[in-house]
Amino acid sequence: MVIILKDNADPRQLEALKKWVETQNVHVHQSQGSHQTILGLVGDTVHIDIDMIKQLEIVEDVRRIQEPFKSANRKFHPLDTVIDVNGHLVGDGNLCVIAGPCSIESETQIMTVARSVKKSGASMLRGGAFKPRTSPYSFQGMRDEGIKLLLQAGKETGLPVVTEVMDISQLNLFAEVDVIQVGARNMQNFELLKELGHCNKPILLKRGLCATFQELLMSAEYILANGNDKVILCERGIRTFEDYTRNTLDISMIPAMKELSHLPVIIDPSHAAGMARFVAPLSRAAVAAGTDGLIIEVHNDPARARCDGPQSLTMEAFDHLMKDLTRFHELAKECKMK
Repeated sequence: MVIILKDNADPRQLEALKKWVETQNVHVHQSQGSHQTILGLVGDTVHIDIDMIKQLEIVEDVRRIQEPFKSANRKFHPLDTVIDVNGHLVGDGNLCVIAGPCSIESETQIMTVARSVKKSGASMLRGGAFKPRTSPYSFQGMRDEGIKLLLQAGKETGLPVVTEVMDISQLNLFAEVDVIQVGARNMQNFELLKELGHCNKPILLKRGLCATFQELLMSAEYILANGNDKVILCERGIRTFEDYTRNTLDISMIPAMKELSHLPVIIDPSHAAGMARFVAPLSRAAVAAGTDGLIIEVHNDPARARCDGPQSLTMEAFDHLMKDLTRFHELAKECKMK
């Protein structure tokens, strides 16, 4: 339920209304726009009398949100959410580029890539310490040691770090990680999502391989409902009948999520394509569609990578792409303004 207030609503009446609503065991979220103030009510609102609230002097209208996702809903929160990660903004017209290797393999490797992507203009450094693999015989990541190396690389370069958590038991290792990633396979690990709702860190939530938009937003709702409003949605390709590419990148997620939700949306062209030569065109398509960012795999020697080498850009290719995307992003903003 949302309560839309009239312009210049009396502050004392507003506070009285909020206190009354909270006595009904419902949480109130106030969204202050340039022209309108909205109170979003989270909880069981079935027993709240809409007609009674409509009669209040400061109330313009009251509406029930029909969709099952509430806190993630744009009707609840009309203004775009902008997430600040150590000075790097995700949203608000910025293009946040997260880059680094699929998996951390050695100190030399992560430091080499970190310095290179920093020089090319990346906003954040990614690197996998815990790797969910289809085969139990594949490289599973450096785990604890990988986290330490990633943090070391982040401190040396000044880049915020992004890495994936796979289980609640690992969270104590993520105390210094700037952005915690939830992979596609864990999108509906609800116990993990609830626990992430209690931490004060941005969460990069990837869409599941076969998840609908609503299912993704309901997963985000678990994090938001438990107190953490720093959620970044990520499209990484979905499974379709097409088998030429690794997955099928759903570009429509960008405008759809901009319509349905206030949360920022980024695109993972590396996992979507599965082939390095497709990363650049998919990145440009995402920028044209209005993405808030990209997460791109970069390796110093893709041919010898222990994980996802075929989809990883060389450091030189990434540098070229960043120059291209800077120009493309400026052009996309000009077109949007027109």
